[in-house]
Amino acid sequence: MLAVLREVAALAPAAGLGPLERAGVDAAAIAHDVVYDGVPGQDEQRSADWAKAALLAAGVGAHAADRVHALVMATASHEAPAGDDAAAVLLDADLAILASAPSEYAAYVTAVRGEYRHLDDAQWASGRTAVLTSLVARDVLFHTAAGRARWDAAARANLRAEVAGLAGDCAKPAERD
Repeated sequence: MLAVLREVAALAPAAGLGPLERAGVDAAAIAHDVVYDGVPGQDEQRSADWAKAALLAAGVGAHAADRVHALVMATASHEAPAGDDAAAVLLDADLAILASAPSEYAAYVTAVRGEYRHLDDAQWASGRTAVLTSLVARDVLFHTAAGRARWDAAARANLRAEVAGLAGDCAKPAERD
């Protein structure tokens, strides 16, 4: 969460986000992974619902709470609606980890694997490969110009290297007792 907030702070000025938009993006960044059970789609839905309920309970208006809900939901597909600079900033900040240095990226992958520990190695490799391949295939991985300039090349390199590693792991024969 703190890394995402840090990247939002870096991207928001160039994207021209005003104070209210920035507050909504910050709230969405804080809430977007509040529920993380390793169930894609459901995790984002439950996090978005939690954020909306918490904001409404705190006296935030329905329009602003709905906006934060929509921003959190955008993290399910990592697709920013056309012209939605706030969503673009949030999504880029969320994916910035993909461009991290190899050791940090490896730690991130280890943490993600832990979140999916309920999957056996073959299921993990298959599902992870599908996700990574779909990300690499996107014409636009980062939605903001600043995000593309800062992270696109390194992120794609990390994703391709991980896919290659997963393919190598799948090719290895199973260990025998």
